[in-house]
Amino acid sequence: MSSETAAPTSVSTHILDTSVGRPAEGVALTLSVRSGSDGAWTAHGASTTDADGRCKDLPPLPDGTTHVRLDFAVEEYFASHKHGVSHQHCGHRTAHQQAEEQQDAPRVRDSGAFFPEVAITFAVQPGEHYHVPLLLNPFGYSVYRGS
Repeated sequence: MSSETAAPTSVSTHILDTSVGRPAEGVALTLSVRSGSDGAWTAHGASTTDADGRCKDLPPLPDGTTHVRLDFAVEEYFASHKHGVSHQHCGHRTAHQQAEEQQDAPRVRDSGAFFPEVAITFAVQPGEHYHVPLLLNPFGYSVYRGS
């Protein structure tokens, strides 16, 4: 493949909310790029995760991009989903409530996310595709390069 027909460098992402075992729908994110380790960040795209927690509509990266930053606005997501609300709809404790009581995790989960935003910065090479999954819960996150 010649350099004139090389595939563009691209980024996609998805978010799984591990506290509920479901995709995180409706998380706003922005994509920023820079050239060189000391280059200035430039906003390059924005999107929101779909019902499957995926964001597939980010624009191809400009030539010369060496670093990418994805900024996920997770505070708004957790505020709108109120994780850990009480399951008082029946007279007995659910298995979920019992499991919660056995953990050392904080008991008040509806106070928002411990991390109000997640910023992931990574290096890129021309012509590559980068899929960056985010595994998210109110008290932590993990990220990796997917396929």
